[in-house]
Amino acid sequence: MKKQYKKVDIQSREFHKRDIGDDIATSRSAIVIRPKVRQFPTSILLDTAIITKLKEKAKTRGIGYQTMLKIIVHEHVNQY
Repeated sequence: MKKQYKKVDIQSREFHKRDIGDDIATSRSAIVIRPKVRQFPTSILLDTAIITKLKEKAKTRGIGYQTMLKIIVHEHVNQY
């Protein structure tokens, strides 16, 4: 059974919605075309300390640690 978190962070909610914003959507001034997003499973080995930190930070935001890691990678991949 998947864990349910009560507190959800605004940033993570927007990340999952991939929404253009309510104001644009309700104005009907733009047509939303969402391309089919292909996601590929991956596997990495992480230090126990990193996983512990991810779990702590994710818990405060009300999300799972793997989702937290996905957000971090998504936000910082272009920096390298």
